[in-house]
Amino acid sequence: MPLRVRLTLWYGSALAMVLITFSVVLYVLTARNLRDDVDQSLEETATAAVRSLQERGFLPLIDEEELLSQFPELARIDKFFQIFSPSGTITIRSPNIRQHEVPLSRTALEATFNGQTILESAKYPHEPPLRLISVPIIHRGNLLYIVQVGTSMESIEDTLRRFLILLIVAMPIALAVSLAAGWFLAGRALRPVDAITLAAQRIAAGDLSQRLTMPTAPDEIGRLAGTFNNMIGRLDTSFRQIRQFTSDASHELRTPLTVMKGETELVLRRPRALEDYQAVLESNLEEIDRMTRIVEELLFLSRADMGEVKMESRPVLLEALVEDIHRQAPLLGQDRNIEVVLGTVMPALVQGDELRLRELLLNLVENAIKYSHPGGKVEIGLATVGQEAILSVTDQGIGIGPEDHTKIFNRFFRTDGARNHTKKGTGLGLAICAWIVEFHKGRISVKSDVGQGSTFTVTLPLASQAV
Repeated sequence: MPLRVRLTLWYGSALAMVLITFSVVLYVLTARNLRDDVDQSLEETATAAVRSLQERGFLPLIDEEELLSQFPELARIDKFFQIFSPSGTITIRSPNIRQHEVPLSRTALEATFNGQTILESAKYPHEPPLRLISVPIIHRGNLLYIVQVGTSMESIEDTLRRFLILLIVAMPIALAVSLAAGWFLAGRALRPVDAITLAAQRIAAGDLSQRLTMPTAPDEIGRLAGTFNNMIGRLDTSFRQIRQFTSDASHELRTPLTVMKGETELVLRRPRALEDYQAVLESNLEEIDRMTRIVEELLFLSRADMGEVKMESRPVLLEALVEDIHRQAPLLGQDRNIEVVLGTVMPALVQGDELRLRELLLNLVENAIKYSHPGGKVEIGLATVGQEAILSVTDQGIGIGPEDHTKIFNRFFRTDGARNHTKKGTGLGLAICAWIVEFHKGRISVKSDVGQGSTFTVTLPLASQAV
């Protein structure tokens, strides 16, 4: 069953229960108030009748015509009265009751003998119901008269009957109008959900460029639409990265395979000297080493993305790490006569994985040497500013254009200058560096321009601030 139908049915059921309850309570209260008004009116009329009799001095013989002429309030149009003797015999009654007898009930007689006023209802065949009040008149401890005032309940019953018909007719109409309004409002409220459904269907077909129009009201649907757009945006970015990653990985792996295939086919076209075969095998071994490094770095990044790389969290002396890398660095740059020097090195203690921090610094130094000009210089520095350690690696190499400063940390990204400068490299080293820095809650940035060298800066929280 569609959600719109269910919402409307739930709303209609709840509204129907409210309307029925409200109508029943309203009817009961109205009937009670009307009957209470009748009782109050009867009491006032009975009080007037008793007062009339008291003013005549409780004569044992009362002339009806004289009593009515002197006290016309006893003969109200909507009411009738009767005066009974203590034995229950009618002494006087109003003219508007002559058409039928309304005897004093046994209950009323017993109550008045006990000096009590009593209200009761009476129903006679083919007559509207009556409401009666019986009041005793007692003088010097003796019951002289019983005054009974009554009125027809026909008007009250007619009013209640019309009111009930009105409720029975109005309630379904109100319910139908409310259901129509609920159906309309539910459809309007769920319209963004339909848009989300259509967008999801288009996305399922492969169109990740779809976005929802954000509603103006910051309600639940608006937050849902915003969350959906953010999710699709992240999915779009992820799929683009995956496609780019797949393309770059294919390119990086295809290049050494093409070189190996071409060299092998060339050397096998005709018999050659042993030195030629040896040169091809050495070249193939070099390409195999490059592919092996690409695969290993890809495997590392894949495991890092899935959170499967085990990382330690121990105090690490960065200055000792810098000095250790500095001692190894001459071996990396000796074939191109590149000098690796230490700049300012200050003591710095950070919390992290020493092996990964060593890999981070070694990658930065290797990159600096790789893209330096022969005879150049690479400088390693370490300083502390506030609660942060600042590690820097500066070279005098080919440099990086400003437009590529953020791209170089993407996987497989290599600038044109880097590709022309050297065929070595996988384009994954800086991506690994960025991941290591992020894990240690630090930052990595580059300051560089084409032909003016580069300075890579890593900022890490000191041990007192590290988590």
